[in-house]
Amino acid sequence: MSENNKEAVVEAILFTMGDSVPVDRLAAVLDMDKNQTWELLRAMMQKYQSENRGIQIIELEDCVQMCTKPEMYESIIRIAKQPKKQVLTDVLLETLAIVAYKQPVTRLEIEKIRGVKSDHAVNKLIEYNLIAEMGRLDVPGRPILFGTTEEFLRCFGVQSVDELPLLSPEKLEDFKQEAEEEMNAKISVDV
Repeated sequence: MSENNKEAVVEAILFTMGDSVPVDRLAAVLDMDKNQTWELLRAMMQKYQSENRGIQIIELEDCVQMCTKPEMYESIIRIAKQPKKQVLTDVLLETLAIVAYKQPVTRLEIEKIRGVKSDHAVNKLIEYNLIAEMGRLDVPGRPILFGTTEEFLRCFGVQSVDELPLLSPEKLEDFKQEAEEEMNAKISVDV
């Protein structure tokens, strides 16, 4: 199979699948090892970026996906029905950040960190496909463990959760102090 044919095969698979495809599965179809497949994919990614194209191949952990370039959104919505925009409130963002940084995490752990019930926030994030069940904790009651999804990676433009910004200890301490002040203010208002 020639290099052009391999690119055509990758394009056909990624276009048809729509979702992300594991690189090792592409390697098996192309009869190549994983490193060679990554070389081919990176060359294709570069072509899509350098040429005036409306699509791109993105990397999501050990998978790749073909998708539209963000700058094409305005043109697409002129012809397609405008997609429902998901609004991430401060509560949802706070809950999502806890899941992203602490995963796998239980609902109880989320609530302990936030200091309030989080059922609605967790359910909304599941509905938006930003978090999902990752299994169950092996303790009495077997609580559900939550983690982020590929959709989370796509929405936030990262290839893996390892690319999330690290919080400095000083910043973390500032956040804890703000949370304590908010809790104290809430308690004094309730009393």
